[in-house]
Amino acid sequence: MTSPIFLTGKRILVTGGARGLGHTFVKNMVGAGAKVALADILVKDGQAAARDIGASFFELDLGQPESIETCMGQFIDEFGGLDGLVNNGAIATAVGGLNMTEIEIDQWDKVMTVNVRGTWLMSRAAVPHLAETGNGKIVNLASDTALWGAPNLMHYVASKGAVISMTRSMARELGADGIAVNSIAPGLTAVKATDYVPKERKRRYVEGRPFKRTQMPEDLTGAIMFLMSDAADFITGQCLPINGGCLLYTSPSPRD
Repeated sequence: MTSPIFLTGKRILVTGGARGLGHTFVKNMVGAGAKVALADILVKDGQAAARDIGASFFELDLGQPESIETCMGQFIDEFGGLDGLVNNGAIATAVGGLNMTEIEIDQWDKVMTVNVRGTWLMSRAAVPHLAETGNGKIVNLASDTALWGAPNLMHYVASKGAVISMTRSMARELGADGIAVNSIAPGLTAVKATDYVPKERKRRYVEGRPFKRTQMPEDLTGAIMFLMSDAADFITGQCLPINGGCLLYTSPSPRD
């Protein structure tokens, strides 16, 4: 994908960038002239991706506050500042298939710790550096499952609903520092993290939206890059669904 959006010289950190959506974001941002680092718990995959793309890599465990602080410190040491943060890292692989009564407490806590607390702590670590730029950007990855209440992955849905709410609160609190905070809510996208989703459910998802095709990672990059750019300086507190127009998906059975 060739982007008409230019991010020349922008210093951007993307969490969860070793593969999937984050990998696609990093690749396109580098292509648009940004100086990008990807941060991930998957060290080998992350290092390989960074080499292939021409980005930097930092190890990051979003479940560990010390790791978050270390990662941000390493980024600032290498790049000298921060213009944008993409909070893409999350637990999303194989989270579905459990009714709310079947989710174990430790499963719930792990998803919330990484997806919600990790997003908060990563953003908190970024704030003083973003404030120095005068027009810093944070983009949080939510999910359209939080917009329509997807069944059988309530811990994940709740975590992404929290991300949407946090985005709005963060935008109000950080506006005085010129920091824009927005989120995108992707639909079911063809990445490794969604391989576990049954084919029948994927088919019904496609049939339930105006654009009758599979959603790809590249369908999200334009919005992410726009929200990272100077063109989005006066946009904040928004959640942009990117799902081919599917605002409500109704499963015929709560067990699907």
